[in-house]
Amino acid sequence: MKILPALLLLLPLTAHAEWGQFDFEFENDKPWVELSTQLPPPPKAENLLEFNVSSATRNKYFVDTASISVGGDKVVRYSVVIEAAGGAKNVSLEGMRCATGERRLYANGQPDGSWSKARNAQWEGIKFRSLLSYHKALYEDHFCPGGINIQDASEAVRSLRRAVR
Repeated sequence: MKILPALLLLLPLTAHAEWGQFDFEFENDKPWVELSTQLPPPPKAENLLEFNVSSATRNKYFVDTASISVGGDKVVRYSVVIEAAGGAKNVSLEGMRCATGERRLYANGQPDGSWSKARNAQWEGIKFRSLLSYHKALYEDHFCPGGINIQDASEAVRSLRRAVR
């Protein structure tokens, strides 16, 4: 009989724990919804930070630090500049989902500083086995270390700056 009052005192705690689990499961059952993407200004040389992809390429890879953002949808958005050994430059606006290991091309930069919408703007898996995948380097080393989403742009910039040293 003495145990009954003690058990009754624990009942609200058990109910609260169950309700908390319900909230967690409910949130995880919601379908993911991508937020709209805002086009940033064209990259400026003073905002570009180089990052390493592989010694197997002569290309140089840069992220425009002013363009990095982490949305409420957990997508890391950024502009990347690729400078080929021959001098040609490619500029693109991209997004990365750490939770799924995917990336998306939103727009391509034009020589006049404008953006053109990408033709194939679907989410694609990152090629983790390729030595030349700059997406793999950004995912593993800067935007999704250990598969965990960075919290904000400043965290990404700190990671890129540490790698430059």
